[in-house]
Amino acid sequence: MKQVIYTLLLFVGLSTQAVAQQNENVTSAEQEIINLSEEKWQWMADKNVEALADLFHEKAEFVHMGGSWGTERELAIIESGGIWYKEADIHEVSVNIIDNTAILLNRITLIAEVGGNEVTNPFEVTEVYVKQDDDWKLGVLSFTRLSRGND
Repeated sequence: MKQVIYTLLLFVGLSTQAVAQQNENVTSAEQEIINLSEEKWQWMADKNVEALADLFHEKAEFVHMGGSWGTERELAIIESGGIWYKEADIHEVSVNIIDNTAILLNRITLIAEVGGNEVTNPFEVTEVYVKQDDDWKLGVLSFTRLSRGND
């Protein structure tokens, strides 16, 4: 029993160290985008369309399994509950910044309610942010359904 506990503690310690080392390689601008993306997922879960309207660029595009549309329609869908982004379990995230554009990739498991039915899907989500003045605005949010679940 002691060996199992020691093994478990060692595993947790090594996992924590790996995450800490991974975060050391992230620049402050990249961390800002990661934090903004995490806030966005929470605002979507909370149906906080005021915060989202401030984040989404007026010309943003949203690509879903069922089609694509602009900012106004995405906000209306979120507000009405047509799609309720209940929880995004983030498994991996990466960010690349090119000049005033940030490209964030999330590998997630999304729990959502669509048309009154709860669904769970594995996605690779692409988020593109553009910096305007001192603010990052979401320009693209695109969902690509993965053929197998997130490991």
